[in-house]
Amino acid sequence: MYKRVRLKDTVEVPPEELGDVSPTLVKRLLQDKLEGRMDEEVGSVVSVTNVRDIGEGTVLPNRPGVYYEADFDAVTFDPQMQEVVDGTVVEVVEFGAFVGIGPVDGLLHVSQISDEYLAFDAENQQLASNESDRTLGVDDAVRARIVTKSIDERNPRDSKIGLTAKQPGLGKHGWLTEEHEKREATTGE
Repeated sequence: MYKRVRLKDTVEVPPEELGDVSPTLVKRLLQDKLEGRMDEEVGSVVSVTNVRDIGEGTVLPNRPGVYYEADFDAVTFDPQMQEVVDGTVVEVVEFGAFVGIGPVDGLLHVSQISDEYLAFDAENQQLASNESDRTLGVDDAVRARIVTKSIDERNPRDSKIGLTAKQPGLGKHGWLTEEHEKREATTGE
């Protein structure tokens, strides 16, 4: 889920930039420091949008820069347990599909995609069913639910988000459209 939040953090202003400690400079330094970083409390910082206040500078021994505490607004992405998300398949591997949901990827394990057995087709980079003509490949749009979440703040790329698409209303968008059209045809709605 995307959120607008108000945060505080400290930035180091290098000596060569001390002549103009402005909101624009502090915003750029905050963006360099925080954007893309994962935090257990706020999720992934997508963008620093506005610097509200810059505190007094602090000099630390044996450090060349001056440290300023800043109060600022940011947009974050914080995936919530049981949240239904739409994403795009970014990679297909033997054990499932990685789905891009916002700035992070979640794993849709092969056992959580469908009740049908899906075999890995390495040549076409997709998972394919032998029972039907259904396939799941790179760039396919998917709706899934977040079922596990393990955030690694030090190495955001090592964070793990588990997804499922086995409940009604979840799965590849094309499959959902097919099911909806079948229901309409049988009920006459």
